[in-house]
Amino acid sequence: MNLFSKLFRSRDKPKDYLSVHWPFLFGGTPAGRNVNERTAMQITAVYACVRILAEAIASLPLNVYQYRADGSKEKLYSHSLYRILHDEPNPEMTSFVFRETMMSHLLLWGNAYAQIIRNGRGEVIALYPLLPNKMDVSRDSTGQLVYTYTRYADEAGGKQRFEQVVLPQDDVLHIPGLGFDGLIGYSPIAMAKNAIGIAIATEEYGATFFANGATPGGVLEHPGVVKDPDKLRQSWQARFTGRKAHSVAVLEEGMTYKQMAIPPNEAQFLETRKFQINEIARIFRVPPHMVGDLEKSSFSNIEQQSLDFVIYTLNPWIVRWEQAMQQALLLPGEKSKLFFRFNVDGLLRGDYQSRMNGYAIDKCS
Repeated sequence: MNLFSKLFRSRDKPKDYLSVHWPFLFGGTPAGRNVNERTAMQITAVYACVRILAEAIASLPLNVYQYRADGSKEKLYSHSLYRILHDEPNPEMTSFVFRETMMSHLLLWGNAYAQIIRNGRGEVIALYPLLPNKMDVSRDSTGQLVYTYTRYADEAGGKQRFEQVVLPQDDVLHIPGLGFDGLIGYSPIAMAKNAIGIAIATEEYGATFFANGATPGGVLEHPGVVKDPDKLRQSWQARFTGRKAHSVAVLEEGMTYKQMAIPPNEAQFLETRKFQINEIARIFRVPPHMVGDLEKSSFSNIEQQSLDFVIYTLNPWIVRWEQAMQQALLLPGEKSKLFFRFNVDGLLRGDYQSRMNGYAIDKCS
């Protein structure tokens, strides 16, 4: 036990190398665009993926169960955690809003935190989400995990310009995403910043083209000598930029127009945008048809993709939630008797043909 204690105390401080501790890994990308959690959410594909996963986790029934003597399980409606997780985690939020908020934090920052409010007996009476970008995970002098939250004056309870509140591990529900030390999750946005940066650059290019492009665009050729080329250039830009772009040009004095810019279809602008949608959907493991890309989808394979979404996308997140709550919310004497479960039975009923075949078998038997 002494050897284990020494090893435990000598462990390094938990680190999120791809988040606030190493800011140069955020920000600039080869596409020339800054990427962070908030700029990424301005991309429709990122917003759609985060919303789909957050709402899916928030809408699933979440219950507290206990083991019976015969090994079966039953819902424990009388436990205080049932009301907190199923109905109202705190007086300001419903269960749906709380889980949706926590899941969006987990998808964007790679970690979700909630402060646990306990009564004198150590029982949980409320849960309040905490912003991941204001949280720092460290260790105290004994090697135990501690959570330091920075609170500003405009927040509830904040009295100074900013102050740091230190919370022990027992007072924090922490759901980490994929990470290398098992304690801190890495931000999916930081891990995929180059792909998201290309998506941002593509959207900005499209917006600039339609808002500011001088179309028709290129070179005006005059058979003679232009006395005032600057005046001609300004006149052209005034007539064919901004809201007047793509209007019809009338050329005088034998002038001709030669197009120089590459049209968006030749530059594969639309193809690039479509590929980036699939690329972002791949990051979050969301089927393309769920973010509006129905090019390769049909009625039959959409049903199968929806089942795959539950099994291979939602289920890992569900297990993270269940095990984190099991570890943080239950009292030591309850952990061998109680557990949490999301109910996904309604999402795993199979496709239409399988259900009809099952009904026919039941009817014949």
